[in-house]
Amino acid sequence: MGMKNIAPEDPWLSQKEILSRRVAALFGILSQVYGTDQLVLKASKVDALKLLRSDHLEERVLALEKLVYEDPTLDRMPEEEDIEGILNDLQEQIADFLARRSVEDEIERRVADRMHERHEDYINEIKEQLIRESAGPENAQTLKKLALLEKQSQIKLNRSILEVLRPKSAREIVGQERALRALIAKIASPFPQHVILYGPPGVGKTTAARIAMEEAKKLPSAPFRKTAPLVEVNGSTLRWDPREVTNPLLGSVHDPIYQGARRDLADSGIPEPKLGLVTEAHGGILFIDEIGEMDPLLLNKLLKVLEDKKVEFDSSYYDPDDERVPQYIRKLFQEGAPADFVLIGATTRDPEEISGALRSRCSQVFFEPLTPEHIQIIVRQAARKLRVELEPQVPEIVSEYTIEGRQAINLLADAYSLARYDSRRRRRPIISIAHVHEVIQNARLTPYNVPRASDAAEIGRIFGLGVAGFVGSLIEIEAITFPAAEVGHGQIRFNETAGSMARDSVFNAAAVIRNLTGEDIRDYDLHVNVVGGGNIEGPSAGAAICLAIWSAIKKQPLRQDVAVTGEISIQGKVHPVGGLLEKIFGARQAGIKKVLVPEENRTDIPADIKGIEIIPVASIQEAIPQVSS
Repeated sequence: MGMKNIAPEDPWLSQKEILSRRVAALFGILSQVYGTDQLVLKASKVDALKLLRSDHLEERVLALEKLVYEDPTLDRMPEEEDIEGILNDLQEQIADFLARRSVEDEIERRVADRMHERHEDYINEIKEQLIRESAGPENAQTLKKLALLEKQSQIKLNRSILEVLRPKSAREIVGQERALRALIAKIASPFPQHVILYGPPGVGKTTAARIAMEEAKKLPSAPFRKTAPLVEVNGSTLRWDPREVTNPLLGSVHDPIYQGARRDLADSGIPEPKLGLVTEAHGGILFIDEIGEMDPLLLNKLLKVLEDKKVEFDSSYYDPDDERVPQYIRKLFQEGAPADFVLIGATTRDPEEISGALRSRCSQVFFEPLTPEHIQIIVRQAARKLRVELEPQVPEIVSEYTIEGRQAINLLADAYSLARYDSRRRRRPIISIAHVHEVIQNARLTPYNVPRASDAAEIGRIFGLGVAGFVGSLIEIEAITFPAAEVGHGQIRFNETAGSMARDSVFNAAAVIRNLTGEDIRDYDLHVNVVGGGNIEGPSAGAAICLAIWSAIKKQPLRQDVAVTGEISIQGKVHPVGGLLEKIFGARQAGIKKVLVPEENRTDIPADIKGIEIIPVASIQEAIPQVSS
């Protein structure tokens, strides 16, 4: 809208008529801008309505001034000679107003267009969201994969044979009655203790922990509820990040920037603690198998949790004053996560190899090596569960090749598979000796106990006892003497691979024999051999070496169903040794009928030992009648 409608100057018109036409033109422009009704309303607000309708030019000009300047206080009537200047100023004001109005209209139009576009986008976004919510997070691809996964889940080959044959009650655990009784007593107390289970592999430590938990729930003195959890984990597989980015055992904090918590929390920058296995085990038992393989630093962190009975979380992203933080996250950061549980750790390591800090907080239970009789019971028990017949010699053959219950089950399972294959038409197969021998040959197994007790007597040969990994075994020691080529210049030969301490035992024995018999060992060429050349840790074979040399010199036969353990002093005293329980069980496995032990180890002899005689001796003189034939 321009100003071209303002009346042009006409030489035939008077000056007043020209001014009147200019005033009328300006009123016409304002009428087009505001509209007639709005112009009248505006004129009434600025007290110009009466002036607007006047026939006097001066009053109409004053009305224009009030309307254009929007000032009702203007009351000075313009002089005729000033009207042209006033109209020029008003025309400029109206021109500026129209220019601004044009720009504002264009901007408003564009804003309206943009708002319309955004409104349509917003509406479309809401529609898409509603469609997604109604359809869920699924699409054709995810639904296809779900259908395939569900189809695969329906396919089941069968349960593992170890699962089928695993003991389900305390009476099915063979050979560990004392250990199981001790374990249940420790965790079922009103003040339960953390426990470390020691023992060789395959003797039932894990199964015993499961059964002990179930038995403890039945006792009124136990602190466990019926729903108390048993959380199992293998210590050798526990991995964690020192930056605490992840820690499946103790828990960690998922910071919103690096890992991201839930999406709604990440968007608002709120860290979210992720609870670990110690909290999952709250109110129950945390069983860590192979606890001796755990990372030392992670183990120390676990010990702190055992003391505090809770896990504390920290994050530089946590703001306690942030009102957007959910209450459960606030509680975890302020109070920590509960972690009050009983720890049961199992290991095949020796106690000395386990952290002293852990051992000081735990009670200890030792599982015993299984005897051949135990293995035979396990085999027969497994055969009943499999509903399979055994030839009579099968359990005994299996017991000759392993002392582990798990390995015995695996061996029987392999033989069972062969028997099923060979008797496909029989509903109840028979596991024969041939099946067992075929499995043994395929697995390249060798008999576990090479040295065996016998009823014959031999000169210069005796059994000592050793321990390796909680398993006792026989050490076959032999000695032979020849007259020296030159009296007093005899030679002593000893297989050095047996170890320096065993070598020292030979020289201690020489002093004892000279004091005992008056014989100078230097008058003989003496050969002492530890069959197999195995390293003997510690001096515990000293007494056995002394008796073997004595027998070789005196030509006195020694019983081959007797084993001896103990350190020998140069005065002939038998000093105490370690690992006595394992040594006794190892001797019984090998068919030994009698074991000579140091007198000072008398209190270490198990009270309920059966199938073997234990004789404490204080000196080599007391041992000689027990081993002589």
